Amino acid sequence: MDRLLFGDNQFFGVNHMSEEKARAQAMRFQDTKAIMDVLDIAYDEGIKTFMCTTHERIAEVCDIVREKPERYADFQFYPCMPYAHKYANAMTDYGMMGAIKRFMPDEGFLDAALRGGMSLARKDIEGITTLLIDAEMKMFQGLKTPVIFLQNVVVDLLLGLGFKEAFAIFADHVKKRYNAEPGFITMNLPKLLDVLDELGIENPIVCSNINKIGFRVSGGVEAYEDALRNRKFRAIAMSVFASGAIPPKEAIDWVCEQPNIESIVFGASSRGNIRSTRQLVQDNWKDAAA
Repeated sequence: MDRLLFGDNQFFGVNHMSEEKARAQAMRFQDTKAIMDVLDIAYDEGIKTFMCTTHERIAEVCDIVREKPERYADFQFYPCMPYAHKYANAMTDYGMMGAIKRFMPDEGFLDAALRGGMSLARKDIEGITTLLIDAEMKMFQGLKTPVIFLQNVVVDLLLGLGFKEAFAIFADHVKKRYNAEPGFITMNLPKLLDVLDELGIENPIVCSNINKIGFRVSGGVEAYEDALRNRKFRAIAMSVFASGAIPPKEAIDWVCEQPNIESIVFGASSRGNIRSTRQLVQDNWKDAAA
């Protein structure tokens, strides 16, 4: 994995500290060109990996990247699924069958429908799960997706329900069908690692909040520090700036000092912030993008 990954929260009005900033960002990025302008800045600064939700606007980004293979030769996506609002909106706009047709994989609606129908009839969770993964991955066809993530809204729900088998189903399907590594996003790193160990998912890629002040760190800072020191997994740190509560240099210096962190994912919308973050990470990790 690259040392520095670019996230998409800023494009879709997500800000954990300020609703006003979130609204302003959502207005600014209503046009896909505005999103691509920022992605182009990040790409030209050497940040080649876009860790993104499967929001319908990302499909437009995928189309642009597909249309310009020479320009985006090194561009890769880390899809994070599912994006639940997309399904709810499609049901409202197109009805149940229209929504199904809209999101089904390209190998054929009939095949997908039969797989889903048989799954529902048999209460076969594995079939339903793989069908939904394929639907989410449809927009990334022909693009580089070396890591595919299960979103924290689902990961943490499954943890709470104790439905551990779903993680193995996700991991196996991602490996076999997409030749990709499975990743997991969580708000409770220690608990997830326990479950993944129990399932035999070795050296997993796990993205979680990791920052100096313990902002949105569920499970306790000490448990996170213990996991980073003693557990075998590949950590991606998010919310490293604690939504602006920690000065950038202080935040990056601290995160890069922690053991076992392979990557940092961050969001930004200006050339100055993207460049300064890239430089701070490069100063700490000499193998980061130049």
